[in-house]
Amino acid sequence: MKVDLSRLFDSPGQTQPVVCELDLSDVKRWGSRLFGGPVKICGRAENRSGIVSLHYTVNFILDVVCDRCLTPLITHQGMEFSHIMVLSLNREDNDEFIVIPDGQLDLAELVTADILLELPTSMVCDPGCKGLCPVCGANLNAGDCGCNRQMQDSRLDKLRELLEE
Repeated sequence: MKVDLSRLFDSPGQTQPVVCELDLSDVKRWGSRLFGGPVKICGRAENRSGIVSLHYTVNFILDVVCDRCLTPLITHQGMEFSHIMVLSLNREDNDEFIVIPDGQLDLAELVTADILLELPTSMVCDPGCKGLCPVCGANLNAGDCGCNRQMQDSRLDKLRELLEE
């Protein structure tokens, strides 16, 4: 979704509301979809002395599974973001600004990048999640499965003998 900010760059002191819903259902993390519905965006762009700042919040439903026990996790999330946009830069090595030379901001790309950078790399249902049993695959949060998880690799027997000496 493109947002036209070209008029805003020419009008110091003016603001432009940014309110929309984005369908980011094609965004995936490790092959699974992340969002359980549209991403709602509410914010405003404001021109201050020829530099446009964008402040917005996103609200969405995160629909993932726990990385340890594979339990489905559906949570409501809210995040805030802020960016400064310019039409051009004097130096090309400045990452503090978003350059939009034609005044057209690709909001879907910006929102997707912001959300993905803020999400944790590991999604867990609980910080104390015990995960799955490596032997039988039972969910260890529901109780102990009784498997002997102290199985030893026979290829390391010689190393164990060295450690015992």
